[in-house]
Amino acid sequence: MPDDPIIKGIRRVRPEDKAPVMALLHATGFFRPGELVIAEEVFNEALTKGPQGDYQSFVAVEDAQTVGWLCFGQTPCTLGTFDIYWVAVDPQYQGRGIGKALMNYAHTCIQNRQGRLIVVETSGNPRYISTRRFYESLGYIQEACLKDFYAVGDDKIIYIYRSC
Repeated sequence: MPDDPIIKGIRRVRPEDKAPVMALLHATGFFRPGELVIAEEVFNEALTKGPQGDYQSFVAVEDAQTVGWLCFGQTPCTLGTFDIYWVAVDPQYQGRGIGKALMNYAHTCIQNRQGRLIVVETSGNPRYISTRRFYESLGYIQEACLKDFYAVGDDKIIYIYRSC
């Protein structure tokens, strides 16, 4: 597997990042308790298996504080398709380009792994409009909408980004 790019302020997760990552996910107010459990499981697996694992997990660090988290991986049973599983920034640090830097980092890592298609999923709930606009600002295109997926009235929106 090719080396990850070196970008100032973004690095692979370490054990000491777990508490700040879980805290920032909670602080966003966007994730239900069950989702936070899954985030912790994914974080733990990424930490345990490292670069050889299914989940590639990185943090953004500013002034020695963990302020953002990114997790992506190759979509099982595909050739060159990757999922962005998690991207989140501490609410106190949002609006500073950290989310964009994390996504650009993911794009570079994925291209280094011969990725050709990136998929990201989010909620169609109106409170996620800023999330959807964020993905669209990065060049993601809405590919599908699964009505009432998460709950009645809460659609799943699937975005794609072609990396080559």
